[in-house]
Amino acid sequence: QLRLVESGGGLMQSGESLRLSCEAPGYGLDFLGLGWFRQAPGKEREGVSCITSGGTTKYVDSAKGRFAISRDNDKDTVYLQMNALKPEDTVVYFCAAGLAACDHAVSTPGYNDWGQGTQVTVSS
Repeated sequence: QLRLVESGGGLMQSGESLRLSCEAPGYGLDFLGLGWFRQAPGKEREGVSCITSGGTTKYVDSAKGRFAISRDNDKDTVYLQMNALKPEDTVVYFCAAGLAACDHAVSTPGYNDWGQGTQVTVSS
């Protein structure tokens, strides 16, 4: 059973950087597409970035130029580097995985497994 565990969230100030991690203990992620999503209170969960099993990356417009997704298959981990943080980045971030994930766009259907989320708070 695939279990995804996010970490790295915390309290930051505007302009600072943060790297989120998502690990799958005892489970290989080599053949899966991986994505990062975010959800604010009262809002729908939205995609931020994703990376295919082949290493192709995709970003939503709001993340381009500030965020970077990467993966380390040897460590069964996917990362989200977040730079130039803004107060609007104060949301819960989730990672997700699926065989058909990230085939066409960040929010492409196909994410079968989700982590529990990690909170990011950015103060002005």
